[in-house]
Amino acid sequence: MRFLVTILLALVAVVPAVAQKKIGKGQASGSFESTSIYYMDDKKLGAAPEDHFGSNNYMKVDYANGRFSAGLQANAFLPVLQGYDDLADGFKFYLASKYIQWRDKNYEILVGDIFDQYGNGLIYRSFEDRQLGFNNSIEGVRGAYSFGRYVSLKGMYGRPRLNTDYAKSWVRGADLVVSLADICGIQEKATLSIEGSYVNRFQKLTLGDNYDKIRFEETGMNTPNLNMYSGRLNFGWAGLSLRGEYVHKSKDLAPNAEKAASGSAIFGEVGYSYDSFSIIATYRQLSNMATRSSLYELGMANAINYLPALTRQYTYMLANLNPYQVAADGEMGGQVDICYSLRSKENRYRYWNFHANFSTFYTLKKRQTDIGKRRVMWRDINFDIERQWSKKLKTILLFSRQEISPTHGFQKEMYASNIFVGDVTYKFDRKKSLRVEVQYLYADRQNGTYNYEGDWVAGLVEFSLAPRWSFFVQDMYNIHKTKTNYYSGGFSYTYNRTRVQLSYGRNRAGYVCSGGVCRFSPAYTGVSLVLTSSF
Repeated sequence: MRFLVTILLALVAVVPAVAQKKIGKGQASGSFESTSIYYMDDKKLGAAPEDHFGSNNYMKVDYANGRFSAGLQANAFLPVLQGYDDLADGFKFYLASKYIQWRDKNYEILVGDIFDQYGNGLIYRSFEDRQLGFNNSIEGVRGAYSFGRYVSLKGMYGRPRLNTDYAKSWVRGADLVVSLADICGIQEKATLSIEGSYVNRFQKLTLGDNYDKIRFEETGMNTPNLNMYSGRLNFGWAGLSLRGEYVHKSKDLAPNAEKAASGSAIFGEVGYSYDSFSIIATYRQLSNMATRSSLYELGMANAINYLPALTRQYTYMLANLNPYQVAADGEMGGQVDICYSLRSKENRYRYWNFHANFSTFYTLKKRQTDIGKRRVMWRDINFDIERQWSKKLKTILLFSRQEISPTHGFQKEMYASNIFVGDVTYKFDRKKSLRVEVQYLYADRQNGTYNYEGDWVAGLVEFSLAPRWSFFVQDMYNIHKTKTNYYSGGFSYTYNRTRVQLSYGRNRAGYVCSGGVCRFSPAYTGVSLVLTSSF
Protein backbone atom coordinates (compact mmCIF):
# COMPACT_ATOMS: atom_id res chain seq x y z
CA MET A 1 0.00 0.00 0.00
CA ARG A 2 2.74 2.44 0.94
CA PHE A 3 4.50 1.62 -2.35
CA LEU A 4 1.38 2.77 -4.25
CA VAL A 5 1.20 5.94 -2.13
CA THR A 6 4.77 6.79 -3.11
CA ILE A 7 3.91 6.35 -6.79
CA LEU A 8 0.95 8.73 -6.39
CA LEU A 9 3.15 11.30 -4.66
CA ALA A 10 5.64 11.02 -7.51
CA LEU A 11 2.92 11.56 -10.11
CA VAL A 12 1.64 14.61 -8.23
CA ALA A 13 5.15 16.02 -8.18
CA VAL A 14 5.39 15.68 -11.97
CA VAL A 15 2.35 17.94 -12.56
CA PRO A 16 4.42 21.17 -12.36
CA ALA A 17 6.50 19.87 -15.26
CA VAL A 18 3.67 20.66 -17.65
CA ALA A 19 2.46 23.75 -15.79
CA GLN A 20 3.27 27.34 -16.62
CA LYS A 21 6.85 28.23 -15.74
CA LYS A 22 6.41 32.01 -15.60
CA ILE A 23 5.73 33.59 -12.20
CA GLY A 24 5.35 37.32 -12.59
CA LYS A 25 8.42 38.61 -14.40
CA GLY A 26 10.54 35.71 -13.18
CA GLN A 27 11.14 32.13 -14.14
CA ALA A 28 10.54 29.05 -11.99
CA SER A 29 12.34 25.73 -12.35
CA GLY A 30 12.52 22.61 -10.28
CA SER A 31 13.12 18.90 -10.04
CA PHE A 32 11.79 15.86 -8.25
CA GLU A 33 13.66 12.63 -7.54
CA SER A 34 12.29 9.53 -5.83
CA THR A 35 13.85 6.13 -5.14
CA SER A 36 11.61 3.51 -3.52
CA ILE A 37 12.35 -0.15 -2.77
CA TYR A 38 10.07 -2.94 -1.59
CA TYR A 39 12.39 -5.42 0.15
CA MET A 40 11.71 -9.17 -0.07
CA ASP A 41 12.90 -12.16 1.94
CA ASP A 42 15.66 -14.12 0.22
CA LYS A 43 16.99 -17.53 1.28
CA LYS A 44 20.47 -16.61 0.04
CA LEU A 45 20.66 -13.09 1.50
CA GLY A 46 18.41 -13.44 4.53
CA ALA A 47 15.24 -11.80 5.77
CA ALA A 48 14.08 -8.41 4.56
CA PRO A 49 13.66 -5.47 6.97
CA GLU A 50 10.60 -5.74 9.18
CA ASP A 51 8.93 -2.82 7.38
CA HIS A 52 9.81 -4.25 3.90
CA PHE A 53 9.80 -0.73 2.42
CA GLY A 54 11.95 2.36 2.01
CA SER A 55 11.64 5.56 0.00
CA ASN A 56 14.02 8.55 -0.39
CA ASN A 57 12.41 11.62 -2.00
CA TYR A 58 13.83 15.01 -3.00
CA MET A 59 11.90 18.04 -4.24
CA LYS A 60 13.77 21.19 -5.36
CA VAL A 61 12.29 24.49 -6.59
CA ASP A 62 14.19 27.58 -7.81
CA TYR A 63 13.01 31.02 -8.85
CA ALA A 64 14.97 33.65 -10.78
CA ASN A 65 14.04 37.22 -11.69
CA GLY A 66 16.83 39.30 -13.15
CA ARG A 67 19.68 39.46 -10.66
CA PHE A 68 17.58 37.94 -7.88
CA SER A 69 17.16 34.21 -7.27
CA ALA A 70 15.86 32.00 -4.49
CA GLY A 71 15.19 28.33 -3.90
CA LEU A 72 14.54 25.53 -1.48
CA GLN A 73 14.71 21.76 -1.29
CA ALA A 74 12.59 19.43 0.85
CA ASN A 75 13.52 15.81 1.54
CA ALA A 76 11.19 13.04 2.71
CA PHE A 77 12.27 9.57 3.88
CA LEU A 78 9.19 7.31 4.11
CA PRO A 79 11.12 5.59 5.74
CA VAL A 80 14.79 5.90 4.77
CA LEU A 81 16.27 3.25 2.46
CA GLN A 82 18.65 0.63 3.82
CA GLY A 83 22.27 1.77 3.83
CA TYR A 84 21.39 5.43 4.46
CA ASP A 85 21.45 5.14 8.23
CA ASP A 86 23.27 8.48 8.58
CA LEU A 87 20.31 10.33 7.07
CA ALA A 88 17.52 9.29 9.39
CA ASP A 89 16.21 6.61 11.68
CA GLY A 90 12.93 5.64 10.07
CA PHE A 91 10.58 8.38 8.83
CA LYS A 92 11.84 11.94 8.31
CA PHE A 93 10.62 15.06 6.50
CA TYR A 94 12.73 18.22 6.61
CA LEU A 95 13.88 21.31 4.75
CA ALA A 96 17.24 20.28 3.32
CA SER A 97 18.32 23.60 1.80
CA LYS A 98 17.12 27.13 1.15
CA TYR A 99 18.71 30.30 -0.18
CA ILE A 100 18.16 33.81 -1.51
CA GLN A 101 20.81 35.36 -3.76
CA TRP A 102 21.59 38.63 -5.47
CA ARG A 103 24.09 38.83 -8.33
CA ASP A 104 25.37 42.11 -9.67
CA LYS A 105 28.05 42.94 -12.22
CA ASN A 106 31.03 42.60 -9.89
CA TYR A 107 29.63 41.07 -6.73
CA GLU A 108 27.11 38.57 -5.38
CA ILE A 109 25.71 37.70 -1.97
CA LEU A 110 23.85 34.59 -0.82
CA VAL A 111 22.03 33.92 2.44
CA GLY A 112 21.01 30.34 3.17
CA ASP A 113 22.62 26.97 2.53
CA ILE A 114 25.94 27.25 0.71
CA PHE A 115 27.43 24.79 -1.79
CA ASP A 116 30.94 25.79 -2.82
CA GLN A 117 34.55 24.65 -3.20
CA TYR A 118 37.97 26.21 -2.66
CA GLY A 119 40.63 25.03 -5.09
CA ASN A 120 40.72 21.25 -5.33
CA GLY A 121 38.51 20.88 -2.26
CA LEU A 122 41.35 19.72 -0.01
CA ILE A 123 40.40 22.20 2.73
CA TYR A 124 36.79 22.96 1.82
CA ARG A 125 34.03 21.61 -0.37
CA SER A 126 30.31 21.55 0.41
CA PHE A 127 28.10 19.53 -1.97
CA GLU A 128 25.19 17.11 -2.22
CA ASP A 129 25.28 13.57 -3.62
CA ARG A 130 21.93 11.81 -3.31
CA GLN A 131 23.28 8.44 -4.39
CA LEU A 132 25.50 8.53 -1.31
CA GLY A 133 23.05 10.33 0.96
CA PHE A 134 25.63 13.10 1.36
CA ASN A 135 24.93 16.77 2.11
CA ASN A 136 27.43 18.92 4.01
CA SER A 137 26.22 22.38 3.00
CA ILE A 138 26.95 25.42 5.17
CA GLU A 139 23.97 27.39 6.51
CA GLY A 140 25.05 31.00 6.60
CA VAL A 141 26.13 33.84 4.32
CA ARG A 142 28.49 33.94 1.33
CA GLY A 143 29.80 36.94 -0.55
CA ALA A 144 31.96 37.28 -3.66
CA TYR A 145 33.59 40.22 -5.45
CA SER A 146 35.53 40.41 -8.72
CA PHE A 147 37.82 43.23 -9.79
CA GLY A 148 37.50 42.74 -13.53
CA ARG A 149 39.28 39.57 -14.59
CA TYR A 150 42.29 40.36 -12.44
CA VAL A 151 41.23 39.49 -8.91
CA SER A 152 38.32 37.57 -7.40
CA LEU A 153 37.59 37.14 -3.72
CA LYS A 154 34.88 35.20 -1.91
CA GLY A 155 34.14 34.36 1.68
CA MET A 156 31.55 32.51 3.76
CA TYR A 157 30.48 31.99 7.37
CA GLY A 158 27.94 29.60 8.87
CA ARG A 159 27.22 26.29 10.54
CA PRO A 160 27.66 23.01 8.64
CA ARG A 161 24.88 20.54 8.01
CA LEU A 162 25.19 17.21 9.77
CA ASN A 163 22.83 14.63 8.26
CA THR A 164 19.29 16.01 8.76
CA ASP A 165 20.37 18.58 11.38
CA TYR A 166 23.27 20.99 11.87
CA ALA A 167 26.57 20.55 13.69
CA LYS A 168 27.33 22.42 16.89
CA SER A 169 30.25 24.21 15.26
CA TRP A 170 30.92 27.20 13.01
CA VAL A 171 32.93 27.37 9.79
CA ARG A 172 34.32 30.46 8.07
CA GLY A 173 36.57 30.78 5.07
CA ALA A 174 37.91 32.94 2.26
CA ASP A 175 39.31 32.23 -1.21
CA LEU A 176 41.45 34.55 -3.37
CA VAL A 177 42.37 34.19 -7.06
CA VAL A 178 44.81 36.55 -8.79
CA SER A 179 45.17 36.19 -12.58
CA LEU A 180 48.75 37.14 -13.40
CA ALA A 181 48.11 36.42 -17.08
CA ASP A 182 45.45 39.16 -17.24
CA ILE A 183 47.54 41.58 -15.18
CA CYS A 184 50.54 41.05 -17.48
CA GLY A 185 48.43 41.10 -20.64
CA ILE A 186 49.35 37.58 -21.83
CA GLN A 187 45.89 36.04 -21.37
CA GLU A 188 45.60 35.38 -25.13
CA LYS A 189 48.67 33.14 -25.06
CA ALA A 190 48.68 31.58 -21.62
CA THR A 191 46.88 31.23 -18.30
CA LEU A 192 48.70 31.93 -15.05
CA SER A 193 47.16 32.44 -11.64
CA ILE A 194 48.12 32.29 -7.99
CA GLU A 195 45.45 31.36 -5.50
CA GLY A 196 45.03 30.95 -1.77
CA SER A 197 42.38 29.85 0.73
CA TYR A 198 41.76 29.93 4.45
CA VAL A 199 39.21 27.90 6.43
CA ASN A 200 38.50 27.99 10.16
CA ARG A 201 36.31 25.66 12.23
CA PHE A 202 35.27 26.82 15.68
CA GLN A 203 34.23 23.93 17.92
CA LYS A 204 33.50 24.32 21.61
CA LEU A 205 35.52 21.72 23.44
CA THR A 206 32.80 21.09 26.05
CA LEU A 207 29.12 20.99 25.19
CA GLY A 208 27.48 19.69 28.36
CA ASP A 209 26.70 16.32 29.86
CA ASN A 210 25.72 14.73 26.54
CA TYR A 211 29.07 15.55 24.91
CA ASP A 212 31.65 14.61 27.54
CA LYS A 213 32.96 11.45 25.87
CA ILE A 214 36.07 13.18 24.54
CA ARG A 215 38.63 14.45 27.06
CA PHE A 216 40.17 17.14 24.90
CA GLU A 217 42.82 18.16 27.42
CA GLU A 218 44.29 14.67 27.08
CA THR A 219 44.30 14.67 23.26
CA GLY A 220 46.22 17.91 22.78
CA MET A 221 43.23 19.93 21.53
CA ASN A 222 43.84 23.02 23.63
CA THR A 223 42.03 25.48 21.37
CA PRO A 224 38.50 25.52 19.91
CA ASN A 225 39.85 26.79 16.57
CA LEU A 226 41.06 24.66 13.68
CA ASN A 227 42.88 26.60 10.94
CA MET A 228 43.65 25.41 7.42
CA TYR A 229 45.65 27.25 4.74
CA SER A 230 46.04 26.50 1.05
CA GLY A 231 48.32 27.94 -1.65
CA ARG A 232 47.85 27.11 -5.34
CA LEU A 233 49.47 27.78 -8.70
CA ASN A 234 47.86 27.21 -12.12
CA PHE A 235 49.61 27.53 -15.48
CA GLY A 236 48.57 26.70 -19.03
CA TRP A 237 50.24 27.27 -22.39
CA ALA A 238 49.92 25.64 -25.84
CA GLY A 239 48.47 22.34 -24.67
CA LEU A 240 50.58 22.19 -21.51
CA SER A 241 48.92 22.58 -18.09
CA LEU A 242 50.43 22.63 -14.61
CA ARG A 243 48.55 22.71 -11.30
CA GLY A 244 49.90 22.59 -7.79
CA GLU A 245 48.55 23.00 -4.27
CA TYR A 246 49.96 22.82 -0.75
CA VAL A 247 47.78 22.63 2.37
CA HIS A 248 48.66 23.07 6.03
CA LYS A 249 46.27 22.14 8.78
CA SER A 250 46.64 22.92 12.49
CA LYS A 251 46.12 20.29 15.19
CA ASP A 252 42.93 18.32 14.79
CA LEU A 253 41.47 15.12 16.20
CA ALA A 254 40.91 12.54 13.47
CA PRO A 255 38.13 9.91 13.78
CA ASN A 256 39.12 7.13 16.23
CA ALA A 257 42.41 8.89 17.03
CA GLU A 258 43.63 9.31 20.62
CA LYS A 259 45.93 12.26 20.02
CA ALA A 260 45.45 15.43 17.98
CA ALA A 261 47.93 16.06 15.17
CA SER A 262 48.57 18.64 12.49
CA GLY A 263 47.97 17.75 8.86
CA SER A 264 49.17 18.56 5.36
CA ALA A 265 48.46 17.81 1.72
CA ILE A 266 50.45 18.09 -1.49
CA PHE A 267 48.78 18.01 -4.89
CA GLY A 268 50.47 18.23 -8.28
CA GLU A 269 49.21 17.69 -11.82
CA VAL A 270 50.86 17.89 -15.23
CA GLY A 271 48.91 17.56 -18.45
CA TYR A 272 49.67 17.81 -22.15
CA SER A 273 47.42 17.51 -25.18
CA TYR A 274 48.15 17.76 -28.90
CA ASP A 275 45.68 16.98 -31.64
CA SER A 276 44.12 13.61 -30.70
CA PHE A 277 46.68 12.73 -28.00
CA SER A 278 46.50 13.65 -24.32
CA ILE A 279 48.31 12.63 -21.15
CA ILE A 280 47.80 13.73 -17.57
CA ALA A 281 49.76 12.73 -14.47
CA THR A 282 48.58 13.47 -10.94
CA TYR A 283 50.34 13.10 -7.59
CA ARG A 284 48.87 13.55 -4.12
CA GLN A 285 50.11 13.12 -0.57
CA LEU A 286 47.82 13.28 2.47
CA SER A 287 48.63 13.37 6.18
CA ASN A 288 45.89 13.71 8.83
CA MET A 289 43.49 15.33 6.34
CA ALA A 290 40.17 13.90 7.57
CA THR A 291 38.44 17.11 8.68
CA ARG A 292 35.15 16.71 10.50
CA SER A 293 32.42 19.33 10.80
CA SER A 294 31.89 18.26 14.41
CA LEU A 295 34.35 16.45 16.68
CA TYR A 296 31.47 14.98 18.65
CA GLU A 297 29.83 13.16 15.76
CA LEU A 298 30.65 10.47 13.20
CA GLY A 299 29.01 9.71 9.88
CA MET A 300 29.96 10.04 6.23
CA ALA A 301 28.59 13.58 5.80
CA ASN A 302 30.51 14.85 8.83
CA ALA A 303 33.20 16.41 6.66
CA ILE A 304 34.36 19.88 5.62
CA ASN A 305 36.83 18.93 2.91
CA TYR A 306 36.81 16.62 -0.11
CA LEU A 307 39.40 13.92 -0.82
CA PRO A 308 38.52 12.19 -4.10
CA ALA A 309 40.05 8.87 -5.08
CA LEU A 310 42.56 9.56 -7.86
CA THR A 311 41.81 6.27 -9.58
CA ARG A 312 39.85 5.30 -12.64
CA GLN A 313 36.09 5.40 -12.01
CA TYR A 314 34.40 2.38 -13.60
CA THR A 315 30.81 1.72 -14.64
CA TYR A 316 31.31 -1.99 -15.34
CA MET A 317 30.07 -4.33 -12.57
CA LEU A 318 33.16 -6.47 -11.96
CA ALA A 319 35.64 -3.63 -12.38
CA ASN A 320 33.82 -1.78 -9.60
CA LEU A 321 33.52 -4.61 -7.06
CA ASN A 322 36.18 -3.26 -4.69
CA PRO A 323 36.76 0.47 -5.28
CA TYR A 324 39.65 2.22 -3.56
CA GLN A 325 38.84 4.22 -0.44
CA VAL A 326 41.05 7.19 0.37
CA ALA A 327 43.35 6.84 3.41
CA ALA A 328 43.01 10.37 4.78
CA ASP A 329 45.25 9.46 7.72
CA GLY A 330 48.21 8.99 5.40
CA GLU A 331 48.77 8.07 1.77
CA MET A 332 50.95 8.97 -1.19
CA GLY A 333 50.47 8.13 -4.83
CA GLY A 334 48.62 9.15 -7.95
CA GLN A 335 47.69 8.16 -11.46
CA VAL A 336 48.66 8.56 -15.11
CA ASP A 337 45.97 8.72 -17.80
CA ILE A 338 46.73 8.48 -21.55
CA CYS A 339 44.27 8.85 -24.44
CA TYR A 340 44.81 8.61 -28.20
CA SER A 341 42.27 8.68 -31.02
CA LEU A 342 42.49 7.68 -34.68
CA ARG A 343 39.75 9.13 -36.88
CA SER A 344 38.86 8.25 -40.45
CA LYS A 345 38.89 11.28 -42.74
CA GLU A 346 36.53 9.61 -45.19
CA ASN A 347 33.94 8.29 -42.70
CA ARG A 348 33.21 10.05 -39.39
CA TYR A 349 31.50 6.90 -38.10
CA ARG A 350 34.78 4.97 -38.13
CA TYR A 351 37.41 5.57 -35.44
CA TRP A 352 39.69 4.01 -32.81
CA ASN A 353 39.98 5.28 -29.23
CA PHE A 354 42.88 3.98 -27.13
CA HIS A 355 42.97 4.61 -23.39
CA ALA A 356 45.47 3.48 -20.73
CA ASN A 357 45.48 4.26 -17.03
CA PHE A 358 47.71 3.46 -14.06
CA SER A 359 47.09 4.37 -10.42
CA THR A 360 48.80 3.36 -7.20
CA PHE A 361 48.82 4.46 -3.56
CA TYR A 362 51.16 3.67 -0.66
CA THR A 363 51.07 4.10 3.09
CA LEU A 364 52.79 7.26 4.33
CA LYS A 365 53.58 6.65 8.01
CA LYS A 366 55.45 3.92 9.86
CA ARG A 367 52.54 3.18 12.17
CA GLN A 368 50.33 2.31 9.17
CA THR A 369 52.09 -1.05 8.70
CA ASP A 370 53.05 -3.89 11.02
CA ILE A 371 56.70 -3.69 9.93
CA GLY A 372 57.04 0.10 9.93
CA LYS A 373 57.85 0.26 6.22
CA ARG A 374 55.87 1.64 3.29
CA ARG A 375 53.42 -0.73 1.65
CA VAL A 376 51.10 -0.71 -1.37
CA MET A 377 47.43 -0.12 -0.54
CA TRP A 378 46.12 -0.03 -4.10
CA ARG A 379 47.28 -0.57 -7.66
CA ASP A 380 45.32 -0.61 -10.92
CA ILE A 381 46.77 -1.12 -14.39
CA ASN A 382 44.12 -0.92 -17.09
CA PHE A 383 43.55 -0.17 -20.76
CA ASP A 384 40.61 -0.19 -23.14
CA ILE A 385 40.16 -0.05 -26.90
CA GLU A 386 37.03 1.42 -28.40
CA ARG A 387 36.32 0.73 -32.06
CA GLN A 388 33.50 2.31 -34.06
CA TRP A 389 33.34 -0.03 -37.03
CA SER A 390 30.47 1.63 -38.82
CA LYS A 391 27.39 3.74 -38.21
CA LYS A 392 25.76 0.69 -36.62
CA LEU A 393 28.47 -1.28 -34.79
CA LYS A 394 30.73 -0.25 -31.88
CA THR A 395 32.89 -2.48 -29.64
CA ILE A 396 34.87 -1.87 -26.44
CA LEU A 397 37.47 -4.21 -24.97
CA LEU A 398 38.77 -3.50 -21.46
CA PHE A 399 41.34 -5.12 -19.20
CA SER A 400 42.08 -4.14 -15.61
CA ARG A 401 44.45 -5.67 -13.07
CA GLN A 402 43.59 -4.45 -9.59
CA GLU A 403 45.53 -5.11 -6.40
CA ILE A 404 44.02 -3.99 -3.11
CA SER A 405 45.08 -4.41 0.50
CA PRO A 406 42.17 -5.52 2.74
CA THR A 407 43.97 -3.95 5.74
CA HIS A 408 44.88 -0.71 3.94
CA GLY A 409 48.54 -1.75 3.91
CA PHE A 410 48.89 -2.73 7.58
CA GLN A 411 49.52 -6.38 6.67
CA LYS A 412 51.24 -7.88 3.63
CA GLU A 413 48.17 -9.65 2.23
CA MET A 414 46.88 -8.35 -1.12
CA TYR A 415 43.85 -9.26 -3.23
CA ALA A 416 44.55 -9.29 -6.95
CA SER A 417 41.94 -9.42 -9.71
CA ASN A 418 42.27 -9.62 -13.49
CA ILE A 419 39.14 -8.24 -15.12
CA PHE A 420 38.17 -8.71 -18.77
CA VAL A 421 35.24 -6.85 -20.34
CA GLY A 422 33.69 -7.01 -23.80
CA ASP A 423 31.06 -4.40 -24.69
CA VAL A 424 29.19 -4.48 -28.04
CA THR A 425 26.57 -1.98 -29.24
CA TYR A 426 24.59 -2.49 -32.44
CA LYS A 427 22.15 0.09 -33.84
CA PHE A 428 19.45 -1.43 -36.02
CA ASP A 429 18.21 2.02 -37.04
CA ARG A 430 17.94 5.53 -35.56
CA LYS A 431 15.66 4.33 -32.73
CA LYS A 432 16.49 0.70 -31.97
CA SER A 433 19.79 -0.45 -30.47
CA LEU A 434 21.12 -3.47 -28.59
CA ARG A 435 24.04 -3.44 -26.14
CA VAL A 436 25.67 -6.58 -24.70
CA GLU A 437 28.33 -6.79 -21.97
CA VAL A 438 30.35 -9.90 -21.09
CA GLN A 439 32.68 -9.72 -18.07
CA TYR A 440 35.03 -12.12 -16.31
CA LEU A 441 37.12 -11.66 -13.16
CA TYR A 442 40.04 -14.03 -12.66
CA ALA A 443 41.36 -13.87 -9.09
CA ASP A 444 45.00 -14.65 -8.30
CA ARG A 445 45.68 -17.84 -6.34
CA GLN A 446 48.00 -18.15 -3.34
CA ASN A 447 49.03 -21.70 -2.42
CA GLY A 448 46.02 -22.97 -4.31
CA THR A 449 43.61 -20.70 -2.42
CA TYR A 450 41.49 -18.12 -4.19
CA ASN A 451 41.95 -14.47 -3.28
CA TYR A 452 38.95 -13.03 -1.47
CA GLU A 453 35.80 -14.42 -3.15
CA GLY A 454 37.52 -16.05 -6.12
CA ASP A 455 36.37 -15.73 -9.74
CA TRP A 456 33.29 -13.90 -11.00
CA VAL A 457 31.37 -13.80 -14.26
CA ALA A 458 28.84 -11.15 -15.30
CA GLY A 459 26.72 -10.16 -18.26
CA LEU A 460 24.23 -7.52 -19.36
CA VAL A 461 21.77 -7.18 -22.24
CA GLU A 462 20.16 -3.79 -22.89
CA PHE A 463 17.65 -2.99 -25.63
CA SER A 464 16.66 0.63 -26.32
CA LEU A 465 13.77 2.12 -28.26
CA ALA A 466 14.74 5.78 -28.45
CA PRO A 467 13.70 8.19 -27.18
CA ARG A 468 11.31 6.59 -24.66
CA TRP A 469 11.91 2.95 -23.78
CA SER A 470 14.85 0.94 -22.49
CA PHE A 471 14.88 -2.69 -21.23
CA PHE A 472 17.69 -4.55 -19.47
CA VAL A 473 18.61 -7.83 -17.78
CA GLN A 474 21.91 -8.47 -16.02
CA ASP A 475 23.53 -11.04 -13.77
CA MET A 476 26.70 -11.29 -11.71
CA TYR A 477 27.75 -14.72 -10.38
CA ASN A 478 30.42 -15.66 -7.86
CA ILE A 479 31.93 -18.93 -8.99
CA HIS A 480 33.95 -20.12 -6.01
CA LYS A 481 32.87 -18.81 -2.60
CA THR A 482 29.25 -17.73 -2.34
CA LYS A 483 28.06 -19.32 -5.61
CA THR A 484 25.35 -16.68 -5.67
CA ASN A 485 23.63 -15.00 -8.60
CA TYR A 486 23.12 -11.25 -8.27
CA TYR A 487 20.53 -10.80 -10.98
CA SER A 488 18.29 -7.89 -11.94
CA GLY A 489 16.02 -6.81 -14.73
CA GLY A 490 13.75 -3.95 -15.57
CA PHE A 491 12.79 -1.14 -17.89
CA SER A 492 12.70 2.65 -18.05
CA TYR A 493 10.36 5.07 -19.77
CA THR A 494 11.21 8.68 -20.62
CA TYR A 495 8.74 11.39 -21.58
CA ASN A 496 10.04 14.92 -22.05
CA ARG A 497 11.96 15.61 -18.82
CA THR A 498 10.45 12.77 -16.80
CA ARG A 499 12.01 9.32 -16.46
CA VAL A 500 10.58 6.29 -14.65
CA GLN A 501 12.54 3.10 -14.02
CA LEU A 502 11.11 -0.10 -12.54
CA SER A 503 13.35 -3.07 -11.75
CA TYR A 504 13.58 -6.23 -9.69
CA GLY A 505 16.67 -8.06 -8.53
CA ARG A 506 19.23 -9.14 -5.98
CA ASN A 507 21.95 -6.70 -4.94
CA ARG A 508 25.35 -7.61 -3.49
CA ALA A 509 26.59 -5.98 -0.30
CA GLY A 510 29.46 -3.59 -0.93
CA TYR A 511 30.59 -0.01 -1.14
CA VAL A 512 28.89 2.49 -3.40
CA CYS A 513 31.44 5.19 -4.24
CA SER A 514 31.28 8.51 -6.03
CA GLY A 515 34.48 10.47 -6.51
CA GLY A 516 36.16 8.81 -3.54
CA VAL A 517 33.31 9.19 -1.04
CA CYS A 518 31.88 5.77 -0.19
CA ARG A 519 28.72 4.42 1.44
CA PHE A 520 28.24 0.82 2.50
CA SER A 521 25.14 -0.74 0.95
CA PRO A 522 23.81 -3.96 2.53
CA ALA A 523 22.67 -6.88 0.38
CA TYR A 524 18.98 -7.04 -0.46
CA THR A 525 16.42 -8.41 -2.90
CA GLY A 526 13.47 -6.32 -3.97
CA VAL A 527 11.50 -4.20 -6.40
CA SER A 528 12.88 -0.73 -7.09
CA LEU A 529 11.10 2.31 -8.52
CA VAL A 530 13.12 5.37 -9.53
CA LEU A 531 11.47 8.55 -10.80
CA THR A 532 13.18 11.77 -11.87
CA SER A 533 11.53 14.84 -13.34
CA SER A 534 12.45 18.45 -13.96
CA PHE A 535 10.70 21.55 -15.20
